[in-house]
Amino acid sequence: MDHDAMDLAEARYELVISVDARRSGEYDDVDKQRMRERIYRVLEAAFTHAKVARDAVHMEDRGDGVLLSVAGRIAVTRLLGLWMVEVHENLRDENRGLSVPLGLRVGMHVGPVRHDGRGISGRAVDLACRLADSPLARRLLDAERADLVLVTSQSLYEDVVSSGGKFIEPAHYSSARLELKEGEVTAWFHLPGRPAPEIPTAAPAAPDADRADDVDGVDDARDARDVSDTRGADEAGGVDDAPDVDDARRVDGEDRADAPRAHYTVHGDMSQHSDNVYQQPVHIGRITGDAGRRKG
Repeated sequence: MDHDAMDLAEARYELVISVDARRSGEYDDVDKQRMRERIYRVLEAAFTHAKVARDAVHMEDRGDGVLLSVAGRIAVTRLLGLWMVEVHENLRDENRGLSVPLGLRVGMHVGPVRHDGRGISGRAVDLACRLADSPLARRLLDAERADLVLVTSQSLYEDVVSSGGKFIEPAHYSSARLELKEGEVTAWFHLPGRPAPEIPTAAPAAPDADRADDVDGVDDARDARDVSDTRGADEAGGVDDAPDVDDARRVDGEDRADAPRAHYTVHGDMSQHSDNVYQQPVHIGRITGDAGRRKG
């Protein structure tokens, strides 16, 4: 049996780490090369200080970042704890004196990973990369003026982070819902060396999205305000011109089950009349203009 071929075909449960540089597109060719050198110095020194053997780590270059997976024989708590502390401290040291500090976004997830001659693949890899590249991770890194943001999956937080451990403080993580290509997920955000980050509120929806339910070209939210304002003005004068829906279903004090229910959108005065008998001509509605000044 070809054990090597079998090993390549089988998925292994590993910790996947995606590391991305902040605003890498703003670096010119010379500075980008220096940025890449800093990233590798930061990560490799952290593995050394955390006593993680290099043969336990798979590392792929991603141009403006690095994709890693760590063999299951290495405790995940060591990577979430001591290794992250070392990454943060090494990054701070690299940033001393730089006019444009290097910022890193790190995504982590544990799951089945497949290795081949070109690298690693699997849904666990996709999720770790999505977490590191999420808009919220980018916003937090900028809003907090931080060097590093760590984003873990829900399962990694529940299985490892929530139990705590050396250099792991679950109270310093904040959760948020993310919309990813694969669907909505919960992620946990951590800024090493700081309290739990305050998650920014979602950006307001685009105007077109807000008006998606309008069928007559009118903003339904504005409609509701107009109705409320009209009713409030009438009731202040002691008159409620907006009839209750149930009024249209009652004749001589009795309910009519067959009477249709009605829904109205009102932008001015309104009156409703049902099953009335008039003994003489009746004018219904407001009299405006010249007609309003004529005597009857």
